[in-house]
Amino acid sequence: MVTIVRKEAAAQEHTPAVSEDRLLAAMARGETGALEEFYSRTRTAVYAFALSILRHSEDAEDVMQETYIHAFGAAASYRSQGKPMAWLMTIVRNLSLKKLEERGRTVQSEELPEPVDHTDFTRLSADRMLLQAAMELLTPEERQILLLHSTAGLRHRETAALLNIPLATALSKYHRALSKLKKYLEEET
Repeated sequence: MVTIVRKEAAAQEHTPAVSEDRLLAAMARGETGALEEFYSRTRTAVYAFALSILRHSEDAEDVMQETYIHAFGAAASYRSQGKPMAWLMTIVRNLSLKKLEERGRTVQSEELPEPVDHTDFTRLSADRMLLQAAMELLTPEERQILLLHSTAGLRHRETAALLNIPLATALSKYHRALSKLKKYLEEET
């Protein structure tokens, strides 16, 4: 019994959420090495979420950079509840919406996706091109829900709270997005 409890405690100590909590605490103390590690662990999810909102790679990169600057400065105000990614994605969302406002654009739930710049496909692999085309079939909200859950690792409840939508809506849109992707990929392969 004691061995099981110790194993569970050890497993909890090494979960990404706990480690990211510790990294945020180190960032609050001004440790730049912690910021580097936090960045390396979360950059893909941050960029993907920003891109899903902004639909422009340079703006997504700008928001990603601003996110880590903000996170480093605000790390002391983070209150550990085992949800560092939800905290970080809230920053990404707010900065992305601010960027849209600066550009005179807004996000609406059922907004049609904007055209994507296809000029640099020569360096992309066929799989990446296929996935990108499939992702364009999704509404912006479906894309965000899918990326927050699959890339950022947020639970559906956290995703719903972040996007200010009911849990049932988040779940149905997530499953709808998966169905669309599956159907498209089956037809294309």
